[in-house]
Amino acid sequence: MKHSTEVMALDWAHTHSRYSAEQCQLAQDVSARHTAALADDFYDCMLADQGAAFFLSHELVQTRLRHAMQEWLLTVFDARHLAQFQAAVAYQYRIGEVHARIEIPVHFIIRGMRLLTRRMHELLHAEPDALPHAVLGACRYISEVTLISVEIMCHAYETSHDRKSRAEEGYRLLALSQNIGAEKERQRAALLDWENQLMFGLSANLPWQQLPRIRKSEFGLWFTHKASHAFEGASETRSILLQLAQVDSLIQTASHHPPGSAQRAQALQGIRDATQAVAYLVECLFEQAGNLESGRDTLTRLLNRKYLQVVMNKEIAYARKIGAPLSVLLADIDHFKLINDTHGHDGGDVVLQQVASLISTYSRGGDYTFRLGGEEFLIVLVDVDGLQALSVADALRRRVQERPMALPDGSRVQVTLSVGVSGHSGHPDYQRLLKSADQALYAAKAAGRNRCVLAEDDTDMPSGAPASHAAGHQPVRAGAR
Repeated sequence: MKHSTEVMALDWAHTHSRYSAEQCQLAQDVSARHTAALADDFYDCMLADQGAAFFLSHELVQTRLRHAMQEWLLTVFDARHLAQFQAAVAYQYRIGEVHARIEIPVHFIIRGMRLLTRRMHELLHAEPDALPHAVLGACRYISEVTLISVEIMCHAYETSHDRKSRAEEGYRLLALSQNIGAEKERQRAALLDWENQLMFGLSANLPWQQLPRIRKSEFGLWFTHKASHAFEGASETRSILLQLAQVDSLIQTASHHPPGSAQRAQALQGIRDATQAVAYLVECLFEQAGNLESGRDTLTRLLNRKYLQVVMNKEIAYARKIGAPLSVLLADIDHFKLINDTHGHDGGDVVLQQVASLISTYSRGGDYTFRLGGEEFLIVLVDVDGLQALSVADALRRRVQERPMALPDGSRVQVTLSVGVSGHSGHPDYQRLLKSADQALYAAKAAGRNRCVLAEDDTDMPSGAPASHAAGHQPVRAGAR
C-alpha cells in the first residue's frame, strides 16, 4: 500500500498542478462554504434510493456520515502540498476499506460521487463574481479530484474484498473441519431433544406461544448460524432451511386443533416427516464434509482472528435483515501476567486452555468463541440482547471464579475474568460493536476487575441508575438466560 499511496499522491499533485491557483481556490471556496448543504443533498439523494437506504437509514450512521462527508470535502479540495496529498490518499484508502467491510456496493459509491459532482458544478455556475474560465476550470478540477478519490476507494475496496473472500472460503473449510463425528452426534441429540420437548408440550396442551420452535432450538441455532454458512451452496442446505420453516408452521397448526382431531394428527405426521427429512439431509451434509485441516488457535482450539471479520459480517447482516438481537462478550483473564511470572509460561498456557474449555462448554451451538490473542477471548452470542448477554457473562465469570485452575506442578490457582458486554445497535460496521465491548471491558478493569460491564448504549436504564451497569460485585441487571 505504501508504494500505491506514494504513486497516487504524486498523481494527485500532478493533477493539481495543471490547474491555476484561481481555479483550485474557487473549487475549495465553494466546497468549504457549502459543506453542510452538500452533505445534506448527498444523503438525501442516497436515502431516496431503497437499496442505498439499507446501509444509511440507521440514525447513528446518518449523523456520523454527514459529518464525515463534510470532513471529506474539506480534505480533498484543501490539499496543496505533497504531504497533504499523501494524507488525502491514505484517507481515501480508509474510506474504501470501511465500504468493503460493511459491503456497500461499488455502484452506490459511484452514484453518490456523480450526484455530488453535479451539485458542485451547479454551485460553481451560480457564483456571481466568478469569471467563466475560472468556473470551467474549477468544474474540471472538481471532476478530476472526485474521480481520483473514487479510484483510490475502489482500489482499497477491491483489495479488502479479495482478502475477505479468501477468508470466507477459509472459514467454510474451517467450519467443516471440526470433529465431524462428535458434531454429528451432538446435533443428532439436539434434534431428538427438541422433538421430545415438542411432543411433551403438545401432549400437555401447552399454548402455541410456549411450544419450542425448531429454529430457536439448539439444533436450529446451530444450523442457521453455522452449518448453513459452512455448507453454503449445497442443495441440502436450502432444503433443510425450508423444512425448518415448515415444521414451525405445522407446530402452530397442530396447536390450534384439539387432541384426537384429524387436523392435529395430520399436522403431527407432517412434523414427523419433516424432522426425519432434516435428520437425513444433515447426515448427507456431514458425509460431504470429509476430514479437512483445522485452522483454529493451536493452544485453545477456539477460532482465531482470521475468521473474525467473516463471522461478524455474516451475523450482523443476519441481525439487520430480520431484526434479531446480537451481542458480544469480550473477556480478559485478570492479572494473567502475574500467573505467567509466578508459574511460568507452561502454567499460563494450561490456564488459558482451561478457561477456553469452560467458555466452549457453556456456549450454545449457534454461538462463536474466539481467542483474540494473549489472555483475551471473544464470545459472539446470537439471538441474545445486551441485558441477556450481561447475565450470560456473569454466569461465565462466576463459573471461572469458582473453579480453581490446575497447574502442571499439581497446584491450583484461582482465576477471575473481567468482561465487557455490548449489544448490536443496528450499525452495519462490526468494528463499532467490538469497540463498544472493548470500552466496557476497560471499565470493568478500571472498576476493580472480576466483574462484567454492559456498554452504556445498550441499556435503557434511567439516568439515576449506577453508571457501570455492572454484574459481579453488584446485582445482575439482566434476566435469566
